[in-house]
Amino acid sequence: MRVGPHPMARRSFRPPVIAHAYMSTAASISSRFRSKTITAALAFLVGSLGAHRFYLFGKRDVYGWAHLLGTLIGIPGVMLLVASERASILGWVLAFFGAVSVLSAFLAAIVYGLRPDEKWDAQFNAHTQRKSRSGWTVIFVVIFSLLIGAFLLMTGLALSFQTYFENQVEAAKAISQ
Repeated sequence: MRVGPHPMARRSFRPPVIAHAYMSTAASISSRFRSKTITAALAFLVGSLGAHRFYLFGKRDVYGWAHLLGTLIGIPGVMLLVASERASILGWVLAFFGAVSVLSAFLAAIVYGLRPDEKWDAQFNAHTQRKSRSGWTVIFVVIFSLLIGAFLLMTGLALSFQTYFENQVEAAKAISQ
């Protein structure tokens, strides 16, 4: 006599639990509490300098240094574009890296701010006794990040398309004469 499920019975499939690569970072091992509100605010205010990444992962975080480097490269690019009235190719290339750093910082503020407290604590506060309690501050940081980030993105796109089409008109005038 057979005891147990029939061999042809359906079994519910449960995928194996696999820890994500980001879960094994120094942030998930440390016993220091990391506030979601502070992280989102740092990403909003000084995220282009990598402050939010350094707060979460420490000074050895490669992406934090990439934010800082992108901003430091972007500043001379913007200055070159202003000085050349948007005619410098090098200025556009350098400014692109700065724009990526700034816009990704605003995006990080939005992503961190919208993450549920339980997921935040599971990733960053697993080894602490404190739990996150997000309030209205995080919501305001997310709203302002969305407003300012979208404004900067649209402004950058408008300026780059305007410059491109002005150059096309000038080239067409030069060919027609």
